[in-house]
Amino acid sequence: MAVHLQFLGAARNVTGSRHLLAIDGTKVLIDCGLYQERDFRSRNWEPFAVEAKDIDAVLLTHAHLDHCGFLPRLVREGFKGRILCTPPTHEIAKIVLLDAAHIQEEDAHFKKRRHEREGRKARHPEVALYNKKDAKRTFSLFESVKYGEPVLIDRSVTTTFHDAGHILGSAMIKVRFSSQRKSHTIIFSGDVGRWKKPILKDPSQFDQADYVMVESTYGDRFHEDSSGIKMKLCEAINSTVERGGNVVIPSFALERTQELLYYLSELLREDRIPHLLTFVDSPMAISVTEVFQRSQDCFDEEMLSLVRSGRLPFYFSTLRLTRSSAESKAINHIRASCIIIAGSGMCTGGRIKHHLISNISRPESTVLFVGYQAQGTLGREIVEGRKAVRIYGQMYPVKANVVQLNGFSAHADQNELLRWLSGFRSPPREVFVVHGEGKVPSVFAKVVEKEYGWKATVPEYLTKVALGTRA
Repeated sequence: MAVHLQFLGAARNVTGSRHLLAIDGTKVLIDCGLYQERDFRSRNWEPFAVEAKDIDAVLLTHAHLDHCGFLPRLVREGFKGRILCTPPTHEIAKIVLLDAAHIQEEDAHFKKRRHEREGRKARHPEVALYNKKDAKRTFSLFESVKYGEPVLIDRSVTTTFHDAGHILGSAMIKVRFSSQRKSHTIIFSGDVGRWKKPILKDPSQFDQADYVMVESTYGDRFHEDSSGIKMKLCEAINSTVERGGNVVIPSFALERTQELLYYLSELLREDRIPHLLTFVDSPMAISVTEVFQRSQDCFDEEMLSLVRSGRLPFYFSTLRLTRSSAESKAINHIRASCIIIAGSGMCTGGRIKHHLISNISRPESTVLFVGYQAQGTLGREIVEGRKAVRIYGQMYPVKANVVQLNGFSAHADQNELLRWLSGFRSPPREVFVVHGEGKVPSVFAKVVEKEYGWKATVPEYLTKVALGTRA
């Protein structure tokens, strides 16, 4: 039996997660994400490394766009296999993909008009990568899998999903394949969550695997103590209100928005911030919050006790959910201070760009980042201190107060990644370090080798490795 693993994304970068596991004639793709960094977006348009029709199944670790956002394109190119994921991921991925298709179509339209107006040719195609019809065609291929429930891919390949504690429905994926009465295991960490975070359960751990693929987004650093999140959020809001500005929060619709609402509702109950109008200006975030309400089996005990007591952590009296574009535009006519939560979290698209246009040059306003900003994104440019940034083809001076709260991260830091790996009681043959930016994967690989003495490899884009199991 010949077994190969090919790294088609998230290899020395943090988006476009795609890993192809080929076991004899069976081809399984673990994640199918979009590239979001400017330097790598052209890869979304490149021919896929294998024929889409030859892929038997896609296993999704979770519903973030950089892990599932390429699916409609894969379907457009001929994929007709199974898409396996947990029930919450199943629900949320549909919301995310429709939203992504809408943004793809809208951005292509704006880009074409702008280039016509400027009389220049586009670097990348002026058509959408995929459309809403392509997104909807993926829906019939989804199959929900419960945590811990073995699923047969073919006679010799089985997979199980385990709670990753990263976002609602996120999973670590174990793939077991057999050869001549011997079984072999590879575990894909997906994005590793954090311990003792609100809302969700802690990450799962494993005691044995032949191969391990682990993310390294924060593999070279350590998070701030999350106990200070509420205080810093409180300070940012109160100081902005004193200046008479708005608090503009680029936020991922999935998990980060719900965690923000959780903390805001606590601060309001404790009367530590003014009862400002708070807008969740994201149809997707609103829909995802509804999925949270239906997925209480994923909650930790603290969250469940809140629900049992009748408290609704995702809702409060000054909260306004804006679905329509007309409601979104009306926000910028409000004179009093308000809190605006909108996507996308890295400012690469969506309604947040319009709110940035209205606020980024106002010294009284605050742009508050609560998530990782990948290299090459508008969000990264802002947090790095650019004096002016380009939004929809126009340059805007950055005069707003820029604040970054790292304690919100849903990704494990170096210590937490090592804590996850510490569950393995016997050394894996090899650890593949992915989903990290620049030198970060190499830094973390060296830490793993020093801490545990295991072989840790940082694969390059398109690298194919034999996993050393032949019948």
